[in-house]
Amino acid sequence: MKRIGLTGGIGSGKSYIAGVLEKMGYPVYYSDEQAKVLTDTHPEIRAGLISRFGTSIYSEGILNRKELAAHIFNSESDRIFVNQLIHPVVRADFDRWCAEQHTALVFNEAAILFETGAYQQFDATVLVIAPLETRIERIMQRDRCTHGQAEARIKSQWSDEQKMPLATCIVMNDGTIPLLSQLEGVIASLSTAKKAR
Repeated sequence: MKRIGLTGGIGSGKSYIAGVLEKMGYPVYYSDEQAKVLTDTHPEIRAGLISRFGTSIYSEGILNRKELAAHIFNSESDRIFVNQLIHPVVRADFDRWCAEQHTALVFNEAAILFETGAYQQFDATVLVIAPLETRIERIMQRDRCTHGQAEARIKSQWSDEQKMPLATCIVMNDGTIPLLSQLEGVIASLSTAKKAR
């Protein structure tokens, strides 16, 4: 079994691509969604966050994400602490999930695969890209925000140009180049490539 990282900047449509891959019969682990579940439920994460930030970090058993975000954005040491607490738990959960799958390829959808260095833990990576204006339009529609706000969210992440040299395969999701034929090509090349690890 090969583990494939699937990523793309905000508005690139990586979640849509993940859905297409699932329809093609490939299991997808949604890292960011699963991390949210684990921060609410995992005893090790809960204990770590409470010891660092106090009991108010949870309200009625649910993580106070606004309060946590305020800590992370205002303190580099808090951000590193939270990442070091959560990432190993999510990675272990992904390993457990992989053991339950029975396909030649499994995909792990994650927003910041390259930024965190997590891409190195995969056999290959697929990067979803789209033109800037297309991404801005998608974000504006989805999040009901202004052009400027959408652009700021894109600029807060690495650019496609930074990510592309690190990616094994690239999918252009611009609404004109057919996705299915691109994905079939990606699957074929991933299936025949030797394992990276």
